[in-house]
Amino acid sequence: MKICVLIKQVPDKDSPLSISDNNLSISESNITWVANESDSYALEEALQIKEKQSGEVVVCTLGKESAQQIMKDALAKGADRGILLSDPAFENLDILSTAKAIANAIREEKFDLILSGLQSDDQGNSQLGLLLAELLDMSHASMGMGTEMTGDSGIKVKRELESGWFQWTELTLPASISIQSGINSPRYATLKGIMMVKKKTVDELNAEAVGGDSINSKVQLKNLYIPEKSKETTFIDGSPDEISDKLVDIFKNEIKVLN
Repeated sequence: MKICVLIKQVPDKDSPLSISDNNLSISESNITWVANESDSYALEEALQIKEKQSGEVVVCTLGKESAQQIMKDALAKGADRGILLSDPAFENLDILSTAKAIANAIREEKFDLILSGLQSDDQGNSQLGLLLAELLDMSHASMGMGTEMTGDSGIKVKRELESGWFQWTELTLPASISIQSGINSPRYATLKGIMMVKKKTVDELNAEAVGGDSINSKVQLKNLYIPEKSKETTFIDGSPDEISDKLVDIFKNEIKVLN
């Protein structure tokens, strides 16, 4: 069983966030970087599948050189090797362009499973696993809360639905599965695992290596800002008919929710 786990470096939830002077990014001076929460659950699920089925777990991330640390943490927990996509050209990619870059990087690996967190704590697109399934011609399931292998060519996925309901879905391999937080209990790295990291490899790929010329982001960030809070209360006096007329006038000419 050959499994790829997508992990992402995100700001710690307790880090103070401020906008940089150019209004195009978050200031990184006081940020502590950590692995995305649901990605940690995806990694644990992959490691548990490997322990039952044998095989290889490869972690893959797209980010800056600082993302090396979350790669090392994943390797210390039991992943076998890593793939790091890092290049200034990858900054501010839209989610489709990100998926294309990752798909190009791992296509020749022929993974049986791709596990990813349901969504990232910073962007929250919830689309990467689905897009990779389409780009790599894989079956897909989202909101995964449990997995069960069904021989060498299939996997059952317990999907979380609304109002406390769940659904078991059977997929053929290869498959891409988006993992929900809480599916398991992520392990900590052991001392032995930490010592083994230096014997494991991380392949670094730039934009040229993954067909960067063909990956053109359709999204351009022009301004990042904190919305200004404003509050105003207006009292309308008069008879019921007069109040109704004034409300209709406000809705039409000020709020513009009526034609």
